[in-house]
Amino acid sequence: MITPELLARINELARKKRTVGLSDEEAAEQKKLYEIYLTAIRAQVTNLLDNIEFADAPPTPVKKKKKILTQQNINLRRVIH
Repeated sequence: MITPELLARINELARKKRTVGLSDEEAAEQKKLYEIYLTAIRAQVTNLLDNIEFADAPPTPVKKKKKILTQQNINLRRVIH
């Protein structure tokens, strides 16, 4: 679960990484926190997608009509060289 404390710590480590840099322990902690965060986000997305219900039937495909070329459709001009 994503808590405000988790987000605060992730943001704190990200700021420190940009400014001063992280120690090995902090880098390992950041990696662990990212995994927790991403796992929670993936679970939320999966849950959301699993609960989608389609209200209408899928639309039927529309058949394309062939266009018959006639002289009216094609504007022919005589080219004089």
